[in-house]
Amino acid sequence: MRRVVSPDETLDLCRVLQALADPVRLGIVRQLARDGDSSCGALDGGRPKSTMSHQFRVLRDAGLVETWAEGTTHMNTLRRAALDEAFPGLLAAVLGATGG
Repeated sequence: MRRVVSPDETLDLCRVLQALADPVRLGIVRQLARDGDSSCGALDGGRPKSTMSHQFRVLRDAGLVETWAEGTTHMNTLRRAALDEAFPGLLAAVLGATGG
């Protein structure tokens, strides 16, 4: 299993909040929080692949998600433990305030 991770494992609050400010990315995070690990295809909402590649890159670069390949499928997981350790209660507050 090949992991694709953020180039910088350090979480920065401004980058995290900026990533969550976009409704598409917030929806991805909400779905991952609710459903657990999901493929990129299950999270695309019918949007073009190029658009979603950008959205996943922003989420990875901010440290919100981790992506790995399983064969030809790219899977994603929310880095909840790392986020909760770095910013206790932040993810729960954002998801709670946005109906997630």
